[in-house]
Amino acid sequence: MAPSPRCLGFLVALVCAVSVCFSSVSGGGRERGPITTNGGNYTKVCDPARFAAAGLDMAGFRYCDASLPYADRVQDLVGRMTLEEKVRNLGDRGEGVARVGLPRYLWWGEALHGVSDVGPGGTWFGDVVPGATSFPLVINSAAAFNETLWRAIGGVVSTEIRAMYNLGHAELTYWSPNINVVRDPRWGRASETPGEDPFVVGRYAVSFVRGMQDIDGRDAAAAADPFSRPIKVSSCCKHYAAYDVDAWSGFDRLTFDARVQERDMVETFERPFEMCVRDGDASCVMCSYNRINGVPACADARLLSETVRRQWQLHGYIVSDCDSVRVMVRDAKWLGYNGVEATAASMKAGLDLDCGMFWEGVHDFFTTYGVDAVRQGKLKESAVDNALSNLYVTLMRLGFFDGIPELESLGASDVCTVEHKELAADAARQGMVLLKNNGARLPLSPKVNSVALVGLLEHINATDVMLGDYRGRPCRVVTPYDGIRKVVNSTLVHACDNGACDTAPPATVKTVDATIVVVGLNMSVERESNDREDLLLPWNQTNWIKAVAEASLNPIVLVIMSAGGVDVSFAQDNPKIGAVVWAGYPGEEGGTAIADVLFGTYNPGGRLPLTWYKNEYVNKIPMTSMALRPDAEHGYPGRTYKFYGGADVLYPFGHGLSYTNFTYASGTTAAPVTVKIGSWEYCKLLTYKKGVTSPACPAVNVASHRCQEEVQFNVTVANTGGRDGSHVVHVYTVPPPEVDEAPLKQLVAFRRVHVPAGAAVEVPFTLNVCKAFAIVEETAYTVVPSGVSKVLVGDDALSLSFPVQIDLAV
Repeated sequence: MAPSPRCLGFLVALVCAVSVCFSSVSGGGRERGPITTNGGNYTKVCDPARFAAAGLDMAGFRYCDASLPYADRVQDLVGRMTLEEKVRNLGDRGEGVARVGLPRYLWWGEALHGVSDVGPGGTWFGDVVPGATSFPLVINSAAAFNETLWRAIGGVVSTEIRAMYNLGHAELTYWSPNINVVRDPRWGRASETPGEDPFVVGRYAVSFVRGMQDIDGRDAAAAADPFSRPIKVSSCCKHYAAYDVDAWSGFDRLTFDARVQERDMVETFERPFEMCVRDGDASCVMCSYNRINGVPACADARLLSETVRRQWQLHGYIVSDCDSVRVMVRDAKWLGYNGVEATAASMKAGLDLDCGMFWEGVHDFFTTYGVDAVRQGKLKESAVDNALSNLYVTLMRLGFFDGIPELESLGASDVCTVEHKELAADAARQGMVLLKNNGARLPLSPKVNSVALVGLLEHINATDVMLGDYRGRPCRVVTPYDGIRKVVNSTLVHACDNGACDTAPPATVKTVDATIVVVGLNMSVERESNDREDLLLPWNQTNWIKAVAEASLNPIVLVIMSAGGVDVSFAQDNPKIGAVVWAGYPGEEGGTAIADVLFGTYNPGGRLPLTWYKNEYVNKIPMTSMALRPDAEHGYPGRTYKFYGGADVLYPFGHGLSYTNFTYASGTTAAPVTVKIGSWEYCKLLTYKKGVTSPACPAVNVASHRCQEEVQFNVTVANTGGRDGSHVVHVYTVPPPEVDEAPLKQLVAFRRVHVPAGAAVEVPFTLNVCKAFAIVEETAYTVVPSGVSKVLVGDDALSLSFPVQIDLAV
């Protein structure tokens, strides 16, 4: 039952902005260097002074000879350890080995949308580092559809991490980003991800990881040995794979067995991870809690060793989601295994590091049961050696042993800089999505002198809600009230506490120039370990929004804070609600961004990275059905824009309005392509709709083809309105209509461009045929089909298209 509402109802022009500022916070005296030895602080392991302080001579340790290849150095380091010492370094709290000069290391770090202090203490705030830049949640940044922005965010986060590392406030390995696809709109962790499209999720992963790992001024592609390429901060793509059920209707992530077809694995669940590893060169992959077709993800050799390491060529390590190995025994009770057997099975499958939680006297399984696994003959000691090698090569690439000179000058002045806070604000602006704007209600006129700000206190004064989950301590927080008050002096607030408002509208909405209602969800509704039951606004918000709209002198402006979609059909259909803006969880500078959009300082250009459904949709399919395509046997509809074309869509994927108008034009009206089938290749069969005769060569296998064919075209984006604006150009391909169970369309490229009022910008696109026109057949082969595909540019009412005839020449 919802708590009784306590309406504050204070109708007063507040004088001071309510914000959180950490510019003068001092910590608890924990300042130290990143590596502490006998009271001394050091920035790298292989420092002669550090070894001397420990009573050791560094010259006697070959692993500190920087002239040798990393592999040789790591072989020396691991070779010096006893089995017991090796095993004590297989958990997230690596103990080190003092007798050989190896310090402890805390592997667990989080940097989802800024430096976070979630974890066992490797990252902490206080003293000279009171906070770090808190960017919008990932779902917000994804709505910008701007790869340059995504990479810039990763670059700032890694700069702040390296600065904090130099000050003893951080480690160098961070388990971000979360790149699970939002398959179901109820999933509680939608805020952490880039949305429902595997291509967008993959491109976000590549951009963010490159920003985190690549060192400015060093050519990442020039490294002769990718295992020796220096990296700024280690970034980890998680949670692999088919993980998107946390806690729903009696099912939970610890015991859930995701029953997934191979086609869906290749097409949807694995694709972002493959892009992250192959194109982003991520140095870490994290496996998930769930089982996939009966086998725990963290004990599946096909997923880990065969796919991630051998096929995709991971240059790094594989870590478990925290407690995943224990979960096999305690929760899933997989094969009746005990701790020794689960440890052996996971390590043999390719897991290198066990992140654990303290439970019944045991931290992680690897350090607890690893020795017994070897002594009992269930695990080779060489498997332990191999895991440690993957870990320590990663740390060598990070400069943990030798340092990275160009990063050693970073310090407190490089955290929470003016430029970093402005990037956070710009990211929030770019991710704002204008969902509705009847009668050009927005932007609000400069003549607006008084505003009623109505809503839940936690949204109006969103010092917590805007920061979302996996946050650290922000540099500051600019709330919606703070941002709006800077624009309008007379800001009258009607805020309701304890989770609800009554339906009696405040009298001020009848007298002010504009009423802004801020509503939505929070982390008690959608978060890790908590999926939603429906898509409705909680806490009676719908009724009091209607009441406020009805009482207001002018059509109200509705601002929604959420990650997942919310069924606001009532607002879309109500003429008294003039505009709807999705603000998501916009981070520490969110209030500035909201005000800039509402008052026209910034013209919104964000697009929804996931479909917003009407609530009826979720009543037609359980979260536990993993299939993406419609399931005729059970009457389930399809999922995501790629496979659902029904009537229960409120706002489609890619939806987003602007304060100006754009048009498209292209000189390309058709693009025939001839694909020459090599002598080493064979045609692949396709599944066609009933009554369709298969051609002699239906498709070509992408894996065996050289994939040099391209389709090139330009799109002219013209701004025909009176305001400068940014516009996202989406490029889809549509498979031949005769192919059965193919996607309705699939996004293959996107570009965000700025177009001044009255001007036009020409946007070039080059589509690789194998990447852009391929589909995944029911056999799980990725193939390019023959026939007439289509290029579709745009969404909603603004679009153009042209056919692409693909002939397969045998």
